[in-house]
Amino acid sequence: MDFPVTFQIFGKTVLAHPVFETLGIFLGMRFYFYLKRKSTEKLSFNTSAAVLIGATAGALMGSKLIGNLENPYVLFENFNFKRFWTNNTIVGGLAFGLIGVELAKKIAGHKESTGDLIVYPLILAIIIGRIGCFLTGIHEETYGLPTTSIFGMHLGDEYLRHPVALYEIGFMIVLWICLKIVEKKRKYPSGFIFQLFMLSYFTFRFFLDFIKPKIEIAGNLGAIQLVCLLVIIYYIYKIKNTNKIKL
Repeated sequence: MDFPVTFQIFGKTVLAHPVFETLGIFLGMRFYFYLKRKSTEKLSFNTSAAVLIGATAGALMGSKLIGNLENPYVLFENFNFKRFWTNNTIVGGLAFGLIGVELAKKIAGHKESTGDLIVYPLILAIIIGRIGCFLTGIHEETYGLPTTSIFGMHLGDEYLRHPVALYEIGFMIVLWICLKIVEKKRKYPSGFIFQLFMLSYFTFRFFLDFIKPKIEIAGNLGAIQLVCLLVIIYYIYKIKNTNKIKL
């Protein structure tokens, strides 16, 4: 396979990443609305609208902010709006999307968790998006460090690299299966599956970023890893105190 994989769309050459990212968002949203129609838990229009606006605004801001803070020297010393707008990370999107939802729920006066329904659509969207990351190779900053392990792949340069996008796809498939098993064990409080998803995904991303190129911000940790640590600490506390489960 030659990297990067591109598509001809309206006479223009487009990398696979934005194509699959858009497809992932579209299919994830369709899956979410399908699950929402089947769900017995109904939210009022005002609450649904507030949550949607909060999640979208938070995710948009967070994905770009954390994505650009991965290389703060470029952000602050040589600011370029186009680069800022096109630089994203799902870690920032999820973390700030959570903040946006919580603020929206406070404004709407809604206290119950609203996250469980979005878990599997999120996993689906991430899997499809990571297919695009893999097909783009080294032409966007979603590739792994060089490696001599049996997992190394040529992604568009002379090095064998960790195919981190494939690692993430594999992890998300396993996580989907594990969460389904947990759901069938017994009835959990509303929001528990979302909490477990967030704790699992951010823990995985914290360790995955050790084999990805990064600018070290604190010690040997990059911006994404620092965000991951904060979210991990938050959800360990939340799961232990809200659900009364010993970890």
